[in-house]
Amino acid sequence: NATDFNVMFIVFTSLQAFAGMWINAFIVCVLCIDWLKRKSCNSNEKILLFLGCSRFWHSCTICVFIVFLITYPWCFSVQPIPQLFAAIRSFFDTSNVWASACLSVFYCIKIANFRNTFFIYLKVKIDRIVPWLLLGSVLLSLIMCILAYSINSVAALKLLNTTTPESLLKLSVRMDEHLFPLLFLTGFMSATAFTAVVFSALFLLFSLWRHKRKMQTKAVKDLSTDAHIKAIKIILSFLFLYSINFTRFIMSLIYVTKKEKLATVIVLIFKYALPVFHSLILIFSNPKLEKTLLRTLCSWNILHCEKCKVC
Repeated sequence: NATDFNVMFIVFTSLQAFAGMWINAFIVCVLCIDWLKRKSCNSNEKILLFLGCSRFWHSCTICVFIVFLITYPWCFSVQPIPQLFAAIRSFFDTSNVWASACLSVFYCIKIANFRNTFFIYLKVKIDRIVPWLLLGSVLLSLIMCILAYSINSVAALKLLNTTTPESLLKLSVRMDEHLFPLLFLTGFMSATAFTAVVFSALFLLFSLWRHKRKMQTKAVKDLSTDAHIKAIKIILSFLFLYSINFTRFIMSLIYVTKKEKLATVIVLIFKYALPVFHSLILIFSNPKLEKTLLRTLCSWNILHCEKCKVC
């Protein structure tokens, strides 16, 4: 039933967008407050802050899209509203992917130990390179944004005179035949970022193996080993999420183009759920964010208990 699928899409997407909005707002608030207190921000926090801001606004865009979809579905027949939504979402999708890849590369360069001259140069200059990497992510996102707007301007003509659930769902996934250039460009950029995460994980594993061989005569674990293991856990979690995201992209190519509504809903659920889980991993892998979250939850729980006693 088309209505059931549309309702399923709206419910799951709304819940995921709402959760993503609050989780990433928490990350941004904690990092900004700490930045104001210390008057400084390290490279790791800059990437996290950029990623948190990008995902927060991405979730806000999805919430606005859902509100319009429910209350004013006719607006998607008015140009350039469909193109604007597609362009904005494409901007944040690209920035999310590349910021995550930058974070993985940063962990690899900062923690791994190699004697290669180029690698040593990167390790020394990484703090200066990070702002340029983030700027490059913004520029790539702007390019994708412009391409998404122009390509969707052509694709929107076919949906100009209809506001049925099926057409709106199709519009949200942007799988019209006119969108294949954008789809393959997005796939190429995602594959490039995925490759960067894979190599970061491999380099860290190899560095850890070499380091443990040197330290095998010592009975205690040193700080470098702990740092390696922690970074590997984070990057492997990224790798797992990127693998799911790449699977989602393949599903988009195989099933959504065949207009199978169940597969369309599954693709969308994965698409919007991954940033939420990724942000949670970032919180629990960062001691500052984890402590602040636990302290906030404990304070909220104590306050809630006090209110219950009063009642």
